[in-house]
Amino acid sequence: MSNMKTLDAPVLDRLLDPVGRILTPEVARDLVRLRFDAKGQTHIKKLARKCNEGTLTEVQQREYETYVYAIDFIAILQAKARKLLKGLKEAE
Repeated sequence: MSNMKTLDAPVLDRLLDPVGRILTPEVARDLVRLRFDAKGQTHIKKLARKCNEGTLTEVQQREYETYVYAIDFIAILQAKARKLLKGLKEAE
């Protein structure tokens, strides 16, 4: 059984508001396109499967949690970037 911790997304979203406000359109486009490489994605999927099966070691659990935290962080930044780009498109 997993004791996986998760981030408080609403808190993180509020904390990242200032970052969202200073994004340039170019950086926002790059951020929206940001993806992890195929090897990394495969590794994360392997860890996710092991987590679901309850077979992660302590080291793997910490590694997987770090990936999940980072992915959550990036996803919130990407949402802010999409919002900025949508606002720019609507203003045209």
